[in-house]
Amino acid sequence: MKVFIVHAHPEPRSFNAALTQEAVKVLTAEGHEVVVSDLYAQEWNPVSDRRNFTTVANPEYLKLQDEERHASANHSFAPDVQAELDKALSCDALIFQFPMFWFSMPAILKGWVDRTFAAGETYGRGRWFDNGVFKGKRAMLSITTGGPESLFTEDGLNGDIHQLLYPINHGTFRFVGFDVLRPFVAWSAAAAGDEGRAKYLEEYGQRLRTLWTETPVSYPSLSEFDPSTFRRRS
Repeated sequence: MKVFIVHAHPEPRSFNAALTQEAVKVLTAEGHEVVVSDLYAQEWNPVSDRRNFTTVANPEYLKLQDEERHASANHSFAPDVQAELDKALSCDALIFQFPMFWFSMPAILKGWVDRTFAAGETYGRGRWFDNGVFKGKRAMLSITTGGPESLFTEDGLNGDIHQLLYPINHGTFRFVGFDVLRPFVAWSAAAAGDEGRAKYLEEYGQRLRTLWTETPVSYPSLSEFDPSTFRRRS
């Protein structure tokens, strides 16, 4: 199997980097092919604009989805976008590795999604959710937080971690068809100490060994919604 890790942390010696290194080690030992995009090391441009394309559908007015469809039909994505598209489309599992910034992913990673998950390539014409381009493939978040787990519960100050991550898990991964796995979270990674971080690495390795057998998160099927309103059927 081919696993694609999109890594978003600016420090090569960070614990996020250690988690990515552990993933590469464990998955390679399991016989999988692992590809990593280190966005900061690549100096990835997160701004989605005309630089995404080498041809133009409408030079007078920029509508990104129209330009994405045009680029898809004409094989005219910019080389950096096409390279990431190729990695994503060829993978069997996708992992986002990042520290939680302001209750979400870092801007550079959001910009990767904005530019790489292009209309015509990763969604469109009824290819979404259950019928998505990545149907049958798996995706997972591996993240670190600055605060303890108690902050991220239903009755915690920050709210339930699963609700905070819902826009990524459901609105990004599931939207394009991935089967979504529950996130791996290293709570208070900076304050965990060497022993605590070593334990997290061990736990992450164990999770990765079940990447193909773990039961995905259950989301409602498209069939449960009225196709004219996309509200749940009564």
